[in-house]
Amino acid sequence: MTKVALGQSKMVARPIPGFFHLLIYVGFIIINIEILEIIIDGVFGTHRIFAPLIPTSLYNTLIASFELLAFGVLLACVIFLIRRNILKLKRFWNKEMTAWPRTDANIILITEIVLMTLFLTMNCTDGILQSREIEHYIQAGTFPISSIFTGLFTDLSDSNLIFIERFCWWFHITLIFAFINYIPYSKHFHIFLAFPNVYYSNLNPKGQFTNMESVTNEVKAMLDPLFTPPLANSEQPIRFGAKEVTDLSWKQLMDSYSCTECGRCTDVCPANMTGKLLSPRKIMMDTRDRLVEVGKNIDKNGEFIDDGKSLGSYISNEELWACTSCNACVEACPVNIDPLSIITDMRRSLVMEESAAPPELNTMFTNIENNGAPWQFSQSDRLNWKDE
Repeated sequence: MTKVALGQSKMVARPIPGFFHLLIYVGFIIINIEILEIIIDGVFGTHRIFAPLIPTSLYNTLIASFELLAFGVLLACVIFLIRRNILKLKRFWNKEMTAWPRTDANIILITEIVLMTLFLTMNCTDGILQSREIEHYIQAGTFPISSIFTGLFTDLSDSNLIFIERFCWWFHITLIFAFINYIPYSKHFHIFLAFPNVYYSNLNPKGQFTNMESVTNEVKAMLDPLFTPPLANSEQPIRFGAKEVTDLSWKQLMDSYSCTECGRCTDVCPANMTGKLLSPRKIMMDTRDRLVEVGKNIDKNGEFIDDGKSLGSYISNEELWACTSCNACVEACPVNIDPLSIITDMRRSLVMEESAAPPELNTMFTNIENNGAPWQFSQSDRLNWKDE
């Protein structure tokens, strides 16, 4: 977690977007210290309450660093907007990136641009008011970025400067609280879930699949007539694989909410590169959409009422069988999301509950059942290959 989530090791695998994301990431964390001061000032009617409590040089250094980071965040968001909407990078315009996902991304970037602009404008007018020794505006802070733009405001009267400074303060803090409420409904929810999602990520070697206990017990019973399978803990019939989001693990569901729809997984997917329907990002988005739908169903009815749909209503068989199980998507994800585990569990359901495997696989399954090998040789001949 320290390496991947805190250290952003997978983000910087692509240096340019990784660098600008790092600016936003560090800015988001550190500028919150200044937001804490802004909130306290609002509650108690003070102005820069931390200034008298810490050494002047340290406070000035902090305010200067906040400004530099704010400018970095603003610059990074503008560049990301350009990449999405003007350069139109392919991975941001795949078929699953419909109107809402693109709008959601733009809302987040524009909101952050507005927040940083308000912050710098507030500091700029604050610095001018301090220089004029206006009551309440104590001498505190160094403003390396906002001071560049003082020429835009120096001709204004004290009352107009105070109005602009107060307007920026109120707009800034109101927008922050509004944005906090918006986050759980947007892809930006990953800022809260990235750390726990990485912490609980699967650390087994890539390609190592989980055994299904129900199947293991059946095999043991077949090989040992004296083996007694353990009693099921639930009255519900045992499910093989996943047909619905309720069949997935809590970690798989958290994966879907941790997805920021960056598209790196789809960008490296060999099946997607060759024009097949599979997009690992779409798998995660579809899982989240279905989970939201199931949640609303439960909220409305008190319990889940069958709506005639399932996760398979969102994710087609063609998508599932296009996957080569190469784990490229898992390796590329900046927060260790595992689309392959969902694909595998849904395949298991198709094979073991619906017998809906492709004909090629059904032929192989039949050969294994009858001949003990994937090839159509008799039991006695199945090891002849080693003598060649």
